[in-house]
Amino acid sequence: MSSAKVRVTVWGEYRHEKKNAKVAEIYPKGMHEAIADGLRKAGGLDVRTVTLDEPEHGLTEKVLDETDVLTWWGHTAHGDVKDEIVKRVQNRVLGGMGLIVLHSGHFSKIFKALMGTTCNLKWREADEKEIFWVCKPGHPIAEGLGDHFVLEREEMYGEHFDIPEAEETIFISWFAGGEVFRSGCTWKRGAGKIFYFRPGHETYPTYYDANVQKVIANAARWAAPAFPQKQFYGNHKPLVPIVKG
Repeated sequence: MSSAKVRVTVWGEYRHEKKNAKVAEIYPKGMHEAIADGLRKAGGLDVRTVTLDEPEHGLTEKVLDETDVLTWWGHTAHGDVKDEIVKRVQNRVLGGMGLIVLHSGHFSKIFKALMGTTCNLKWREADEKEIFWVCKPGHPIAEGLGDHFVLEREEMYGEHFDIPEAEETIFISWFAGGEVFRSGCTWKRGAGKIFYFRPGHETYPTYYDANVQKVIANAARWAAPAFPQKQFYGNHKPLVPIVKG
């Protein structure tokens, strides 16, 4: 990438905040805006937000043309995302756009399409302490962290997590109930980089946590494409004359 700012589009379902008073109290502007505010504070990123109920779910061709990295949080309305928009996003990832999938986005159509598995897991909402252990010190996504960080209250996700073997496991979580979980994993699909990051249940103020914000901002920089996304495929004329003899 050049020195230009990484262009990040924060996609949010924005349904819980309209229906659940507890969520609306924690995230009065919406979870997507809290995630975006954390990215803006990090600096060096050009951030916009779009939501499910906008035309084309906010993910028009123009918006995606202007996006280097897309973050995705969904939960209650995975089925409302139109298949043609999922395919559009998938093609952009294969072409080089980065994708950061957050928390319950593990069950989104786009994540399951890119993983090719059920992406299922165990879960429990019980106000549990979560300790994130850094498995790859020195990785760009873990920059600025110690060897661990803690969230005092979160939803539990537990193994087995039905995903393809990660290319890199950046974080493993331990929960007060005894479970562990691969909480930060990376893959490449085509030219695109993908990062799954576990925390972010809607009834906890997780996206205000400084360490969580740091990880998402680090991941946005890491996932940005290293070269222009537009590639040329199909029939191609020879560069030099072909001599037949």
